[in-house]
Amino acid sequence: MNQLTIKKSFRVSGHGLHTGRMVTVNIQPAPSDSGILFRRTDKLSIITQPATADRVGDTSRGTSLKTGRQVIATIEHLMSALHSMQIDNVLIELDGGEVPILDGSARPWLQHLQRVGVIQQDLPKRVMTFDEPLHFEFPETGSVYDMEPSDHFSVDCVIDFAGTVIGRQEAEMHDFTSYASEIAPCRTFVFLHEIEPLLHLNLIKGGSLDNALVFVNQEPSPRLLRRLGRKLHKDPSTFRVHDGMINTTDRYFDNEPARHKLLDFVGDIRLVGLPPVAHFSIYKPGHKANTAFARFLMDYYNNKH
Repeated sequence: MNQLTIKKSFRVSGHGLHTGRMVTVNIQPAPSDSGILFRRTDKLSIITQPATADRVGDTSRGTSLKTGRQVIATIEHLMSALHSMQIDNVLIELDGGEVPILDGSARPWLQHLQRVGVIQQDLPKRVMTFDEPLHFEFPETGSVYDMEPSDHFSVDCVIDFAGTVIGRQEAEMHDFTSYASEIAPCRTFVFLHEIEPLLHLNLIKGGSLDNALVFVNQEPSPRLLRRLGRKLHKDPSTFRVHDGMINTTDRYFDNEPARHKLLDFVGDIRLVGLPPVAHFSIYKPGHKANTAFARFLMDYYNNKH
């Protein structure tokens, strides 16, 4: 199979999760062997940043790329959708510093990519394959990654929020055929007690109860709900607290948090530079650990080749 890019350009506008600013993203076809490239058009000095793990900057509540002072944040859901469609080459231009959060999942990006379609290019597809199992641990978060050689990409994911309403959950993806229906719709999540500190840090300004699942470990007081309503510009009378969650919508799956962590991993692991072909077993994944694991794989592969 040859390399793939999209058939034509398309634009998407939306608010950044953390900045809350409106950003327009212009996604364009790119030549063979370009890889996935990001570029900010709102800066006088325009820098094209490859989406690779060695360019990763901050990983608090998302994955960002950084070159000098230029940051492009929250790339993981778009990267996940691109990886699922096995797109090799694309140029992503933004007039701001953060990819829009949209509905908190990868589904809107996937739908746009499916609408424009893909086209084969003139050079053979290049992938990252392995000939031996690999093990990686990230003690800071207790994350553990195991990779086994395979002829296709697959993931088993376990998350463990012991002592919370989420608890231990598992999710799996045997191949990309199930991604659109089983993984892409799953939204980001947060605990209620995390929201106010994040707002104090000038984060999640674009977050809402429409683009994130909010979990609660105990029944929130009416006063807390009113305060949350003011922060999120929502009528607190529309809040529903059920099944350990406060939201104006229901979970798509009982294990939606685990599926979303798998979604994030699909995006973060594409930062190895080439599409990895292997089976991954991941325990307690997160953006910081995911991108450290991606750097580990890049180094291993480059040393072998």
